[in-house]
Amino acid sequence: MTKLLLTAAALTTSFAATACVQNAGDDSVAPATSTVESDVTRASDCPAVTPATLAPPETADLAFALDAQGVQKYACVQSTTGYAWTFVAPDANLFNLDAQGWAVHHFAGPTWLARDSSSVLGAKVAASTPDPTAIPWLLLNVASHGGADGRLSDITQIQRLSTTGGIAPAAACDADHVGQQSEVLYTARYFFYRTDANARHRVRCGA
Repeated sequence: MTKLLLTAAALTTSFAATACVQNAGDDSVAPATSTVESDVTRASDCPAVTPATLAPPETADLAFALDAQGVQKYACVQSTTGYAWTFVAPDANLFNLDAQGWAVHHFAGPTWLARDSSSVLGAKVAASTPDPTAIPWLLLNVASHGGADGRLSDITQIQRLSTTGGIAPAAACDADHVGQQSEVLYTARYFFYRTDANARHRVRCGA
């Protein structure tokens, strides 16, 4: 298997907090240190350039955010129009913003599986490409829940934002390479939302 590794510089993402909108209009929320669970509800955790098309529904409220490091898997495939690298699946670990050790594993489906065995299956709603050198930013609805009751059991939407890397390989895909697979490194920050109609300080990236 060929692995196309991006340079460390290309994969170094500044996850410094920028901005998002609190629907309640309260800008007084203090930038408290994240807990071990990394449950963040601050507007400052959202990228300032989050497109409105990626905003979750009005009843959604940010539950927590996790930083991801992993790969996007591709395969060289022949079709009626020629040869092309085709996306297969992600394979990444998501980490608490302030703690060591992975919190959620992300793989084909797309599926997110937490350490407590709760899981969700996502369905893409919208995409945007702020950076053409990186995979798109996404909004996904949770299509189904699985596993044990846990951290992901009440999650209803997921955003993939602040991506670096992960785009299809630049290497040749032709008759000599059909069936060849490649893994391309990527990073991202994933935002997990729950539905809460009574949230006092609602946070929705892109709202």
